[in-house]
Amino acid sequence: MKYNPNEIEAKWQKHWAENQTFSAENNSEKPKYYVLDMFPYPSGAGLHVGHPLGYIASDVYSRYKRHRGFNVLHPMGYDSFGLPAEQYAIQTGQRPEDTTSVNIDGGVDKEGNKIAGYRKQLDKIGFSFDWSREVRTSNPDYYKHTQWIFIQLFNSWYNKNTDKAEDISTLVSIFATEGNANVNAVCDDNIIGFSSSEWNAFSSDEQQKILLQYRLTYLAETEVNWCPGLGTVLANDEIVNGVSERGGFPVIRKKMTQWSMRISAYAERLLQGLDTIDWSESIKESQRNWIGKSVGAMVSFNVLPSTNNQQPSTISVFTTRPDTIFGVTFMTLAPEHELVSQITTPEQKAEVEAYIEKTAKRSERERMADVKTISGVFTGAYAEHPFTKEPIPVWIGDYVLAGYGTGAVMAVPCGDERDYAFANFFKGQNGMPEIKNIFDKDISEAAFGAKEGFQLVDSDFLNGLGYKEGTKKVIAELEKIGQGKGKINYRLRDAVFSRQRYWGEPFPVYYVNGLPQMIDAKHLPIVLPEVEKYLPTEDGLPPLGNASVWAWDSLQCSVVSTQLVDNVTIFPLELNTMPGWAGSSWYWMRYMDAKNEGEFASEEALKYWESVDLYIGGSEHATGHLLYSRFWNKFLKDKGFAPTEEPFKKLINQGMILGMSAFVYGYWVTFSNHTPSSISAGKKLIADDVKDSFLLLVSKSDFEKDDYQELDKWILERYPNSISSAEIDRNKSSKNIFRFEKVKQHVDVSMVNSSDELDFEKFKAWRDVNYNAELFENDKYIVGREVEKMSKSKYNVVTPDDICNEYGADTLRLYEMFLGPLEQAKPWNTAGISGVFGFLKKLWRLYFDENGLIVNNDEPTKDNLKSLHKTIKKVAEDIEGFSFNTSVSQFMICVNELSAQNCHSRAILEPLAILISPYAPHIAEELWAQLGNSGSISTVEFPVFEEKHLVESEKEYPVSFNGKMRFTITLPLDLTKEQIEEIVMKDERTQKQLDGKTPNKVIIVPGKIINLVG
Repeated sequence: MKYNPNEIEAKWQKHWAENQTFSAENNSEKPKYYVLDMFPYPSGAGLHVGHPLGYIASDVYSRYKRHRGFNVLHPMGYDSFGLPAEQYAIQTGQRPEDTTSVNIDGGVDKEGNKIAGYRKQLDKIGFSFDWSREVRTSNPDYYKHTQWIFIQLFNSWYNKNTDKAEDISTLVSIFATEGNANVNAVCDDNIIGFSSSEWNAFSSDEQQKILLQYRLTYLAETEVNWCPGLGTVLANDEIVNGVSERGGFPVIRKKMTQWSMRISAYAERLLQGLDTIDWSESIKESQRNWIGKSVGAMVSFNVLPSTNNQQPSTISVFTTRPDTIFGVTFMTLAPEHELVSQITTPEQKAEVEAYIEKTAKRSERERMADVKTISGVFTGAYAEHPFTKEPIPVWIGDYVLAGYGTGAVMAVPCGDERDYAFANFFKGQNGMPEIKNIFDKDISEAAFGAKEGFQLVDSDFLNGLGYKEGTKKVIAELEKIGQGKGKINYRLRDAVFSRQRYWGEPFPVYYVNGLPQMIDAKHLPIVLPEVEKYLPTEDGLPPLGNASVWAWDSLQCSVVSTQLVDNVTIFPLELNTMPGWAGSSWYWMRYMDAKNEGEFASEEALKYWESVDLYIGGSEHATGHLLYSRFWNKFLKDKGFAPTEEPFKKLINQGMILGMSAFVYGYWVTFSNHTPSSISAGKKLIADDVKDSFLLLVSKSDFEKDDYQELDKWILERYPNSISSAEIDRNKSSKNIFRFEKVKQHVDVSMVNSSDELDFEKFKAWRDVNYNAELFENDKYIVGREVEKMSKSKYNVVTPDDICNEYGADTLRLYEMFLGPLEQAKPWNTAGISGVFGFLKKLWRLYFDENGLIVNNDEPTKDNLKSLHKTIKKVAEDIEGFSFNTSVSQFMICVNELSAQNCHSRAILEPLAILISPYAPHIAEELWAQLGNSGSISTVEFPVFEEKHLVESEKEYPVSFNGKMRFTITLPLDLTKEQIEEIVMKDERTQKQLDGKTPNKVIIVPGKIINLVG
C-alpha cells in the first residue's frame, strides 16, 4: 500500500471541515489555552513558503495542547483594511472590497489575474484553525465594534489620581462643582484654569472645546508625516529612510487637524507591564526605548522682548540634567516650534523660513538617525537665564523634534555631544557664544556627559556638587522663583489616528459648528460609502469627499445625501478614516465571541478566555501593533471590559525564511546603426542608435574577470561585420560598432534545477524578460546563488501550493520546522524537501507493505520501547521549549531505529502516530484510522513517558588486553567487580588471548571498562 499524500490530505482536510474538529468551546471543563497568530494582511500575491513558518509552529503547539487535554482556541482572520488594496483600486478602478474578497477567497480579479486565495492556501497546509470564528476587519459586522471602542475612548479621560481611564461624565461633574484647579488629568498643555461658576456659564460649544483637551481621543492640530504621493498621513513605522514604505514616495512634516489618541496617558503602565509578560528581552527593550522614560525638570526661560516681539513669551524646556543649568550657552527650538515665527527677528526671517521649508522634507525618523549632519539657523532672539539673567541666543535646528519633550532644548555644549558639535560647527558666528565649562574635567576634545565622577564648578550655588545633589538643589531653587519643577517625561507621543484614505474604518463622527459629535452606538455600523474614485478630491479633501451619500441626518439617524446638509438637522460626516492599526488593536477579543452581534464579546467569553496564552508573529511590529494593542487592552480593562491588564502572556517572534535567489551574469551586447566613420569614440548611444542587441551570458568567474578581449574575439567570430567600440579611432571601416554593458540579474528560481542549472530555453522565453540571449561557453549555464529576503521582485518566491502538490503538506510542515530554531532567520533550500518526504515514506513502511497493513500485536522488545520513550521524552520537552527542529530530528532517529529493529508492534506504532500528529497531522490521522481507531487523532491523550524504559540494565563492555580491545561482552550492570572478573576469566575468548598465562593485573571499572594487563 503506497503512501499517497495528496489523497490522504484532501480526505482529512474535508473530514476536519465537515466535523468542525477544531472548534473551541467557550465553556468547557477542560483548562483553556489560547494560541494566536499575528493578523495577516491578505495581499493578492498570496502566501510564499516564508509566511506559514509561524503558523506551523503555533499549529504544532495547538495540536500538542489538545493532546494534553486543553480546550484550545486557535483562530484565524484577516487584517483586511489597508493601503495596498487602496493603491490597487486607484491603479485599476476596482473596488477594494472586491479585490480584498478575491485575495481571501480566491478567484480571478477584473484585471484577469488568477488569485490563489489565502483561505485555500491555508487549508491546504492543514492548520487546526477554528474557522467558525473567522473575522475580517473590513466587514461592517466587525468594524462596528471598532467604531464603538472609538466612541468609548472619546467619552473617557485619564484620571492620574486613580491611574485609570474614567467616563467623561465624571470630569464634567467635577468641572460643574469645583472647576478644574484640582483636576489631575492627562490633557493638553497650556490648559486655562476656570471655576465652577465659569464652567456653568460657558456655552455648550465652549464646554465641548474644553473637553476635547481632556478626552482620550481628540481633535488637534498636529505635526504629521504627510505623503503627497499617497495623499495621506503615515505613521513613523510606515516610513523608511524618509520615504513611504509603500511606493517609496517622499514624506514631509506638515501641520494638520487630526484625530489623535492619548497613548501617552498609559506610558508608565505600558512600561511597568513589560515586567509581567514573557516576551523576548529585545522586544521589551524596543518598547522601553520607544516609551523613553526620563526623569528631570521642566524649566521656563523668558524670551527677552525685541522690536517685533512686545508680547511676553516663555520657552519651556524639559531636561534630564537640570544640574547643568549654569552651562547653558544657547537654546535650540525645533523648526516647527510655534514660537519660531513669533520670536524671529526681521533680519533673520528669510534665513529661518528657508531652513524650515528645507527641514519639512525630512521625516522625524531620518532626523533622529542622522547624527552626522549639523544644520541650524539663529533666530535673532534671546532668552533670559532664570538665575544669572544673562541673555541666551535662541537657534533652531532639526536635531530637535517638535513632538519630543517641549520641542526645545537648553544647550549645554560642555555636557552634551550634539550641543558640543553644534556649538563648534557655528563657532564664531553671530549668536553662538563660547562653550562654557562647568565640570572639573577637560572638555577640549569632547563633551563630558557622565553623571558621576565630577564636581560642578562656575555654577553659583551648585559649586562642588555632583549630579544627584545638584539636581535636587536646582529643582528646589527653580520652584522658589517659579521657573521650574521636577518632572518625569516620556518620549512616547500621542498616536495620530486619522488617515486621508478610503479603505479604512469610517469614524462614527459628524460635525456641528465644527465640533465632533458621536453617533449613538445603537446606529452602528456607519458603513463605508461608495465612491467613484479613490483619490483625494480636486480641492484636496480625503477620498470620502467624493462620496455623494455621506451626511448624517440627526433626526432620522441615518446616512443621507451630502446635498441635504443644512447644518440644522443634517450635518457633514468625518472624511478621514481610521488607520490600519485600529482593527488589529483588539481583534484577539473578537475571536473569543466572533458571532456576537450585540457586543464585541460577551462578559462570559472574555472571562473564560481572559488573554492570549501564546502569540507568535514578526518582530517588525514591536513598536506599532504590539504597543497599540497593549494600550487598547489597558483602556478596555479600565472600562470594565477586558479581564486582564495585558493581552498577550507569551510572545515568540519567528525568524524569517529567506529566499535562495538565482542570478545570471553577462553583458548586453549592443550593435549600433553607426559605423566608425560616422561616430567618435566615447559617444553615448541612444535608443534610436541601436540596430540590434542581445544578452550574452557568461559564468560568474568570467564575469568577475572582465576579460573584454575574449568577448571581442567571440563577437567578431560570430558577427564578422562588426567592430568593438574601443577600436573606433584605430579602424575607420564601415563595420557596425558594438559595445558591452555589464549585467547581473535575478532570474526566476522556477527555471533552475537542484544542480543550479538554468533552463536556458525557458529563460529566453521568459515573459518578464522577453529578449534574445546567448551562451558564451558550454551547453549549460550554472546560475549564481545568494540568500536574500523572499520577495516577488527578486523572483525567489517558492509557493507552499507547489510544495504541497508535489510532496504533500506534511512534508512542508516538517521541513519548515526542521530548517532551524524558530526564532532565527534561515534560507530556504528546496533540495532538502526530498529528504523529509523520504522520511515520511519510511514512516509509512513501518505500518504498510505492498499488500496492506503489517502492524501486529507482538510484545514490543526492550529496544522498541527504548526508541519510543526516548522520542516521547524528547518531543514533549522540545514542544514545551519551542525547539521544533530537534523534534523532527528525533522522529527521524526513531523511525530509523524501529526500521532496523523490524518493529511492527501496535504497542509502539500507535503511540508513535500520536507523537507525530502535531507536526504531520494528515498522515497521523490516516495511520490512526487504518489501525482501526474511530474519530480524530487530534484529541487522543499524548503518550506518557516512562523512565524505566530508558534505564540500562545491561552494559556492553569492551574487553582489552594491555589496552587493546579484543572483544566485547554484555553483562548485567548490577554485578560486582569480583563477579565481572570471574565471568571474564572463564570466557573462552579470554583463555585464547592469555594462552595459558596469568595476567599481572585485572582493571575493572563497573559500567565502563575491563582491561587485563601483563
